[in-house]
Amino acid sequence: MHRKPIFDAVRRLLGRGFSQREVEALDAALDRSGENLAQDRAPSAPSCGVSPAGLQLIMQFEGCAFQRPDGLYEAYPDPGTGGAPWTIGWGATGADITPGTVWTKAQCDARLETDVAAHAREVHDALGDCPTSQAQFDALVSFHYNTGAIHRATLTRLHREGHYEGAANEFARWRYAGGRVLKGLVRRRREEAKLYRSALP
Repeated sequence: MHRKPIFDAVRRLLGRGFSQREVEALDAALDRSGENLAQDRAPSAPSCGVSPAGLQLIMQFEGCAFQRPDGLYEAYPDPGTGGAPWTIGWGATGADITPGTVWTKAQCDARLETDVAAHAREVHDALGDCPTSQAQFDALVSFHYNTGAIHRATLTRLHREGHYEGAANEFARWRYAGGRVLKGLVRRRREEAKLYRSALP
């Protein structure tokens, strides 16, 4: 679930920012809510080697945000920087997404498939022919979709060398945005590492 729009909405209702205690309480309430993400599935999994479970992991953490009262989705600023890169739908960024960009849900879903396929190809290129399980591949695509770092990350090198436990430990290092630790990134890296490890003996 993408939490920034929820925090932003509550912040606007209150007319003020949050204390750290309030942030933690709201985070805990959202964790307990147990949202059923099945209702928000993409139309189909892309034919790029990512499993439905891998696609669902990406969707879980990206969320399809920020929906307006008219049902359209508008671009929002990066939670780490408060500005660029501007994002829309399922975490889509790029030169075509700026403040004021508005999409339909169908546009968001179509871009998700295109972007996941592009990131999956880049992960394939970065890994070469080294042994990689489905779970490991899915975790690495989710990581790359969020960070864009598959070609420079130490975890990629460790995976290629067969040091899988070391690679799994590297996920947790990628928890910063705008120079600070974001709890959403901590949660995402934990789930990616868990999926990656699920394939280890």
